[in-house]
Amino acid sequence: MRTGRRAVLAAMASSVLAGCAGRKSATSGGTPTSGPPGAPAPNATATPTPTPSATAPAVTRAEIVARYGHAVPHTWGFLAPGVVHALPKGKRQIALTFDACGGPGGSGYDKALIDFLRSREVPATLFINSRWIDANPALFRRLAAEPLFEIANHGTRHRPLSVTGRSAYGIPGTRDAGEVYDEIAGNRAELTRLLGAPPRFFRSGTAYCDDVAARIVGDLGERFASFSVNGDGGATFTPEQVRTTVGSAPDGSIVICHMNHPDGGTAPGIAAAVPRLLASGHTFVRLSDALD
Repeated sequence: MRTGRRAVLAAMASSVLAGCAGRKSATSGGTPTSGPPGAPAPNATATPTPTPSATAPAVTRAEIVARYGHAVPHTWGFLAPGVVHALPKGKRQIALTFDACGGPGGSGYDKALIDFLRSREVPATLFINSRWIDANPALFRRLAAEPLFEIANHGTRHRPLSVTGRSAYGIPGTRDAGEVYDEIAGNRAELTRLLGAPPRFFRSGTAYCDDVAARIVGDLGERFASFSVNGDGGATFTPEQVRTTVGSAPDGSIVICHMNHPDGGTAPGIAAAVPRLLASGHTFVRLSDALD
């Protein structure tokens, strides 16, 4: 990879955090030093692993700790084996995904964004954190009841997923296999109770994980979904930046944006980008519509 492109990808990676951290700078201490510096290229493929089933048998915390308590990770970032970054090739499909991160500064609701998606009947996958659900129970119930939207797991405390305590952009990660389990399983249990079925997809806070943690996600019956296009720079982009970035997303893109910052440029940017993509022959899908 040329130095210029590496720098661009690093900037994309650093901005994705802002929407999940009260829109503060995402370049503070704790930036990972190993693994890929930014988002992977569209249609990038990870090392094949069996696709987990949403009805996978329950795995206990003790079993996860026994299985992975001494495992040593070899990757850190967005490209762990088994993590999906893009849709299958061959179709003009794009998956819009929106994080709702919760916590201080992160429990807002972008009504204009969701109303636009409804008005144009654009499906999307919503990655929702347990704290956002607790702050917006009525809104969650309404979103969960709409077939247009697929609800996915964005963790219990919005932490990077690590078995060694690695941080991403100053946000402390989970410290061991047991805490990885807690971060996934806590919100998984809440979503299963509220939805009547477990979620199929998981994205950690910051979207960072190591390869051991990614395997734990699969063991718990979910699939780690990363991204190939950083659509709103962690809810920091202007409407024009969102329009340009999302509007130029290539076939097979998984676009990450945020639905928890109504004062940002995401809603008007998406409203401008979607008609452009539709006019060019693209269709929009939920992750479960395109991934086995």
